[in-house]
Amino acid sequence: MSHLGTLEPGSRHDLRVGISPDAPDESQPPEETGGEFGYAHSYETASRYDGPGLRVVLFVSGCLLRCSYCHNPDTWHLKDGTYVSAQQVIDRLGGFASALRALDGGLTISGGEPMVQLAFTGRILAAAKKMGLHTAIETSGYLGAKAGDKYLSNLDLVLLDIKSSNPETYRNVTGRELAPTLQFAERLAALGKRVWVRFTLVPGFTDDPANVDGIARFVAPMKNVEWVEIQPFHQLGEFKWKAMKLGYKHLETPTPTPDLVNRVIEQFRAAGCNVR
Repeated sequence: MSHLGTLEPGSRHDLRVGISPDAPDESQPPEETGGEFGYAHSYETASRYDGPGLRVVLFVSGCLLRCSYCHNPDTWHLKDGTYVSAQQVIDRLGGFASALRALDGGLTISGGEPMVQLAFTGRILAAAKKMGLHTAIETSGYLGAKAGDKYLSNLDLVLLDIKSSNPETYRNVTGRELAPTLQFAERLAALGKRVWVRFTLVPGFTDDPANVDGIARFVAPMKNVEWVEIQPFHQLGEFKWKAMKLGYKHLETPTPTPDLVNRVIEQFRAAGCNVR
């Protein structure tokens, strides 16, 4: 049994490993508790990147994807997170609630993958809604079929990472199948749930024009998708891969040039997407 710890403020760029060695595997998270406890990496208090307004961002542990360019591999495993109570998270969030409401912000749960710990993150999202806060998650959508309607009802916005439109490319960069993400996107569209699609532009991996066009054509008809956000690849997480003794295949991958970013933006725009 993991020992109860304290939720730490910090940054998504902090390296945190081996904190809860007795945690279960992320493929079989502990949902039998009803979400009273879970595993978290850290939280930030002043993000303007992860949804509208000023936001608290909670980074939870556990992810089933193994993206080759991931900048937070220390959030893949529950054992690398801190075992905390949902109430501790909720109480901490309550201290920021009035400021967040005044600044048209709220709570975003990122990771890792929020839906690895559905009961834990669902409990926190429900509490945030009771505080009158705007709520969001950032997700790959891979586990979207496991999220019930009650879970989604406590979400104002989904930041949905669609990493590729080509199943082979998706498998190459994530180690998983593409179909569950597309199915979740279609479910969100049917519900009219607000979505910002995020696409990580990795030269030599996801930048193929046909790959970009495939995402653009898929997303463009969805009236619930307010924005497509282009996220240029960076190597800020490389030090984590090295520290964790993981093989990092992107040492020679360049940051996308302005011309490449502009080409991709124009592809989405030509398909009818709002893009930035």
